[in-house]
Amino acid sequence: MDQLLRVQNFTISSDGVAAGEDQSLEWPFGHDIDPGRLFAWAGATASWPMRTEPGGSRGLDDYFIRDFSHNIGAEIMGRNKFGPQRGPWRDHEWRGWWGDEPPFHTPVFVLTHHKRPSFTLSDTTFHFVDGDPATVLAQAREAAQGKDVRLGGGVTTIREFLDADLVDTMHVVVSPVQLGSGLRLWDSPEQLLDRFHTEVVPSPSGVTHHLFWRR
Repeated sequence: MDQLLRVQNFTISSDGVAAGEDQSLEWPFGHDIDPGRLFAWAGATASWPMRTEPGGSRGLDDYFIRDFSHNIGAEIMGRNKFGPQRGPWRDHEWRGWWGDEPPFHTPVFVLTHHKRPSFTLSDTTFHFVDGDPATVLAQAREAAQGKDVRLGGGVTTIREFLDADLVDTMHVVVSPVQLGSGLRLWDSPEQLLDRFHTEVVPSPSGVTHHLFWRR
């Protein structure tokens, strides 16, 4: 396969949780879940795109942050990653969590049962699509023009594409925090070993990088 479907830098807690329930505008990752705890490893790197001051680490974690956009031509994300609205779109003026300069710089395909017109912010165009994983992946691959497609999450979306056996490589970062309840990627990474090779690489920052690639 020349165009890989890749999960990049997807961060979960040590008990497998990536987001809580009851996501809202005030709580993008769910009630009482502080994303700063999960993503502290990324924010400490020199290449973190939201960094406003000089400095930051240049080691293993920074390598993965820099690799986030390498050879990516499109992204697929679930509706929850785009924003907190559910059901039919009530407000077309609000254009997602990501502000006027989204960090994707590619076409983005948002999975939703309620379509709306595409729109562009800076160099990112959001398309709203209702289809099975294979159909949406075909659309994203065409838009990616020969480059890979990133599967951005959240948990439900990644699990749907895993269940459809469409994921080629996956990089999951396990943060040394426990969240207890919420949307869980796995009970154990060993659940994926029937389909993927794996390497587990601990980082001095305290996180553990889990790398998976298709058998």
